[in-house]
Amino acid sequence: MTDVFEVDRYDAAGRLGELEVPRAGVTVETPALLPVINPHLQTVTPAQLESEFGAEILITNSYVLYGSEDLREPVEQQGLHDLLDFSGAIVTDSGSFQLAEYGDIDVTTEEILDFQRRIGSDIGTPVDIPTPPDASREQAEDELATTQERLATAADVETGEMLVNAPVQGSTYPDLREEAGAHAAESGLDVFPVGAVVPMMNEYRYADLADVVAAAKRGLPESAPVHLFGAGHPMMFALAVALGCDLFDSAAYAIYARDDRYMTVRTTEHLEDLEYFPCSCPVCTSYTPAELREMDDDQRERLLAEHNLHVSYGELRTIKQAIRRGDLMELVEARARSHPAMLDGYRALLDHAGQLERTDPVSKDTFFHLSGESARRPEVVRHHRRLDRLEPRGDSVLLTEGNDADGFDECWNVLPPFGPFPRELADGYPLTAETPERLDAPAYEAAAAGVRRLVDAHPDTAFTLGHDGWPASALADVPDHVELWNLGNDG
Repeated sequence: MTDVFEVDRYDAAGRLGELEVPRAGVTVETPALLPVINPHLQTVTPAQLESEFGAEILITNSYVLYGSEDLREPVEQQGLHDLLDFSGAIVTDSGSFQLAEYGDIDVTTEEILDFQRRIGSDIGTPVDIPTPPDASREQAEDELATTQERLATAADVETGEMLVNAPVQGSTYPDLREEAGAHAAESGLDVFPVGAVVPMMNEYRYADLADVVAAAKRGLPESAPVHLFGAGHPMMFALAVALGCDLFDSAAYAIYARDDRYMTVRTTEHLEDLEYFPCSCPVCTSYTPAELREMDDDQRERLLAEHNLHVSYGELRTIKQAIRRGDLMELVEARARSHPAMLDGYRALLDHAGQLERTDPVSKDTFFHLSGESARRPEVVRHHRRLDRLEPRGDSVLLTEGNDADGFDECWNVLPPFGPFPRELADGYPLTAETPERLDAPAYEAAAAGVRRLVDAHPDTAFTLGHDGWPASALADVPDHVELWNLGNDG
């Protein structure tokens, strides 16, 4: 793996980074959106993407150019950057999408990589096998083996300064995705797309997507730039970034516009259903839905595509600022409330909280507890692990949500969802958390898990828990030999 990616700042596994693309002579700030450019049908031109949207990178299909009677000779003569009129970084796909759709393509990895190099691609792609979700184990293993053979072939092709993608396949088998990530990292290639996930997104299987990405990330080194192939809708960008994805390609902005579909960060609306535009982008402040409906097809499609791009780029800027502030997980949770399937994805993300905790900063601004899911965040996992290193002083300890009491060697605070902690830590992150007065049961259950962890680590210490009316589900997890005081009943 080459050294082309540098991380500036983390939040969970999300990161602000810089991807150096030597052939283009540019450094791309990540997370970054790669609009998909159809060489035959440019709804929004690359020049407009660069000048109006600030696009630093885009993606197009080299197989389409390779097989085009109209474009192959011009792109070979002019080069890709001149043909598309774009000065940023250009990524080229290999035809693997066509392979998945039609079952066969008439080009080898060597041929398509050589073609990509000759036309001036900045990041090329070998012909991998995108195994669909829910394929049989045998099919997934066989096709992964073929992909890995082709990565080895790609590593031997002379590509000059062109970076090369090493796709991570494995269908919906987490162990295969993890193995594929580790193998890809050892290939000597440069950028690591997680492939064959579009069917999951089309079916709103965001929980499966989270598991697949988390597995791939476990196999990859932390320094690996990760591209989520086909991640087109902004509603899931924050989730994918929190999992550690850095690049997102999207044809959805144009495909949706062709069908009169209007993106928001929460959902997709049909133009015919809109009386007002819930957006302040240049398109939405210049026209009403009725005015767009009266336009000819080409003009309406172009304007809807521009709006969809404004929403997509705006969401990435929101995500970057959230990482900078340290509240990416709050943003992910807010986005998760937009759709039940997104909530499933967020809950699956939290299943990997221990993995996310490894790169999550130990200090940020205030932790906001927003729901029961907040009790499973990486910060809570970290606090519980920290309890293993904290030593109570004395033989009897009061863990309390209230005030000190006589007769104990030491008094610790208890704060749902984190649980117990020495009082000298009270002013440190995340124990300065903002929590609602009406906490739900998972917050208390997480605090009880913290109590149990501390008590189990110190079997010779006598603990008393002073709680303010914790639910039975939480108290059931407190060890039986811990004395319980209900502060709510005791005044």
